[in-house]
Parts: sequence; structure tokens; C-alpha cells
Amino acid sequence: LRRALEQEQFVLHYQPKVNLDTREITGVEALIRWQDPETGLVPPNQFIPLLEQTGLILPVGAWAISKAAADGRRLSEMGLNAPRIAVNVSAIQLRQRKFVASVEQAIGRDQHGIDLEITESLLMDDIQANIEKLKSLRALAVELAIDDFGTGHSSLAYLAKLPVQTLKIDRSFIKSMGNDPDAMTIVSTMISLAHAMRLKVVAEGVETEEQAKMLRLLRCDEMQGYLFSKPVPLALLEALLK
Repeated sequence: LRRALEQEQFVLHYQPKVNLDTREITGVEALIRWQDPETGLVPPNQFIPLLEQTGLILPVGAWAISKAAADGRRLSEMGLNAPRIAVNVSAIQLRQRKFVASVEQAIGRDQHGIDLEITESLLMDDIQANIEKLKSLRALAVELAIDDFGTGHSSLAYLAKLPVQTLKIDRSFIKSMGNDPDAMTIVSTMISLAHAMRLKVVAEGVETEEQAKMLRLLRCDEMQGYLFSKPVPLALLEALLK
């Protein structure tokens, strides 16, 4: 993995988020892939845990933010309507005392257009310290999303204090809401709660038109999933944006 970082074997693929009504691309999520010259494309679940265990997630995470910013600049320079690019943040990154400074350095001059996605359970781990870090990130024009919402144990009192703009409903609820009335109720409640807090709602893991139809009826804002597009390399994203 150290050699992969040194030899630039990591690549970013991008999965679009789209407006549920118009199907227009509103943003993308950057996802790390490892292009191993010997074995080919390595699935993230085979190396992300190792990056976290070894601490290599820190330089790789900084690289991902920097690369996403550079790719966003490239899209703009091509004359395309470059979407905001979201990058996932790990627990080890967020716990770093100099996390905000590392994000600022990684973004460089491309501050506008980069978002960070942080899981609900991670945010609640040290809520007071995280609120201050998130406020500092907002000052950099970074937008923030709560990822995998519904899988953690949020306090509504704290949730209201978090300076976030987007709530992403975990794919497990989207997958089961078609045949589980309780899951449907939970999804509906989360959307209503988010809108009451003036948050945008993104449904993750949307794979069927039936799921998209139900989410539209529930007034969800955006969706992300294989129904529209799998994660794609930058060149294919360019084609989607044209």
C-alpha cells in the first residue's frame, strides 16, 4: 500500500448524485480504487481497512481530497458544469488535531466545490470537538454531509447543532422499504426531519425505478445508486456531464 501511494496506483472513481425529478447531476461522490499493476482493480473493502489499521489513511485521505479538487478544476477548465465533489472522511482523519489544516492544505486554492461526508456514528463519537471542527471546515466553504444516516445513534439535540447541509439515508433502508412498512416509515420520517432542519436529503443505493418513485412521493431531494450510474472514472464522468 505504501508503494501504491508512492507510485500513484490509487485512482478516484465518481458516483453521481442526481435530482430525483429531473435526473440532472447535482454532485458526485469520490471513491478510492486501487489499480494494482499485478492484480488489477482491487475492491475497496480489501484495502481501506488496512489503510486505517496502518495509519496510511492519513496520506491517502489527503491525496483523495487534493485529487478531487484537481479533477473538479479540470472539469471546469473543460467548460463543463463541474459538480461539487464529496470525499469520505475516516475516523482516524477526523480525530487528528490538525485535521482542518490538512483539509485546507489538500484543497489548496480549489476551496469551492469540495464537500466532506462523515458517518453519523463517527460524528457522535466526540460531538463537541467535532462541532468545532465542522464549523472551521464551513469557514473554508466546504459543505458537509452526514453519511449512512439511520445506522448510528444521533441525539436530535446535537443533530440540530451540527453545521451540516446534507443528510444521506443509508442504503439498507432504501433496499428494504419496498417490502417493509417499518422501513418505509423510517425513511419518510428521516426525510421530514431533515427538511424541518433545512437539510437536503440524498437516498443512497437506489437501484430500481420503483425505489425512485417511492422516494419522489416522499419528497426526497436526490438519489445516488446504480439506477443512474455506478462509480465511473473521470473520463466517463466527463461524458455524463456533456
